[in-house]
This record gives sequence, structure tokens and C-alpha cells, in this order.
Amino acid sequence: MNGPTPARPAGERGQPRDDRRLSLRALVLTGLAVCVLLAGVASAWASTRPDGLEFVAEKLGFAGAAGEHALDGSPLADYGVDGMAPSGLSTGLAGVVGIVVVGLVAFGLMRLLARHGTRSRDLPPSH
Repeated sequence: MNGPTPARPAGERGQPRDDRRLSLRALVLTGLAVCVLLAGVASAWASTRPDGLEFVAEKLGFAGAAGEHALDGSPLADYGVDGMAPSGLSTGLAGVVGIVVVGLVAFGLMRLLARHGTRSRDLPPSH
């Protein structure tokens, strides 16, 4: 191919257009990695004091008898994994499990809504 190369179209305000794009898969995987890193590693340095919701529940007296929590029977109660000694590993594992659960619910809702949206677009407009 001889001759001059065609000029790239200019972006806004005459700036060269940046053709680099981040794929959806790369964006999701990067976001997931950041979430897992924060929940699994940074949570080890989280405060051991009750968070705002726990503080208010204890102050108003609906946190349960003697400061017990309503969800103490849950496998992920009190920011840890049931059966593991309270530690950074227990807290991190509970955070990672939380990310997986929330991600699966969000993905399921997204798929459900996407299917519903496709069906409504296929219908003829009503008058």
C-alpha cells in the first residue's frame, strides 16, 4: 500500500480520537478484582467497633438481648464465617462470599430484565 495514510477522524474540539477501548469483560473482571481485594484483604484492617447501624440498634434497644444480633445464627453473622475464629481471614472470606452472592443476584436480575426488555421491543406499538 503506497501513498499517504488516511487521516484519523478528529474527536471533539479537533483532538485526535483515542481508539483504545476497554472491553466489557475487562471492565467487569477489573471491577471484580478490586472488590475481592478490598473485601478479602483490606477488611482485615476494618474497625472492630460496631458500625453505625449496629450502634443505633444497640442504643435504641432492638439489637437483641444483651447486645446479641438478630442474625447471630447466620453462617456469616457479625462480619465473619461461622466456625472460624474471629480474624482477618474470617472477615475477608465473609466479604468475598458476600461479593459472590451480590454478584450472582445482580447478574440474575440483569439477565431477567434484559429478557423482559427484548420481549417488549418485539411487540408492535399499541395505539
